[in-house]
Amino acid sequence: MISREEALEFVRAKVPNPNLVKHMLATEAVMDALAERFGEDRTLWSRAGLLHDCDLGVTEGDPARHGRVAFEMLQAMDVPEELRKAVLVHAEHAEPSSRMDRSIRTADLVTGLVTAAALVVPSKKLADVSVPSLLKRMKEKRFAANVNRDRIRACSEIGLELEDFLGLSLGAMQRIAGDLGL
Repeated sequence: MISREEALEFVRAKVPNPNLVKHMLATEAVMDALAERFGEDRTLWSRAGLLHDCDLGVTEGDPARHGRVAFEMLQAMDVPEELRKAVLVHAEHAEPSSRMDRSIRTADLVTGLVTAAALVVPSKKLADVSVPSLLKRMKEKRFAANVNRDRIRACSEIGLELEDFLGLSLGAMQRIAGDLGL
């Protein structure tokens, strides 16, 4: 398995947008927290979160290619097939068949909601975001309008209630708030 340092170096080389890199770090943190919660392989799950958008340097704005290009990029690397499949699943090019597949789909989107919630509090800090405020924001269709709420609610497919999933995700992101600039 590729080390975290190698994966992060690869991501930074392939994705020039620092905000996208931060999103990938946030997804990594959420996936790690989910793996810990479910007793799964934390290295595998967190690496999937970190690498899931590694092709955005060349596919941003091209959803038909996004995920497929990442899958190809990752074939040449020391990553398991199930990680590459999760990358395809998150981009909706394959159906989920495992808990990791379902988790990455919902983890990917919850990071956008949590980040947006932090950016509207006066301090612009994750420390000042709460689960009740995230639940409220979930109901506001115009808030972070590009975040698919149904995919976040799909946390029920991995065995978590929405409130628990939002709390787990917020906590994971708060632990790396410095890396996220939030």
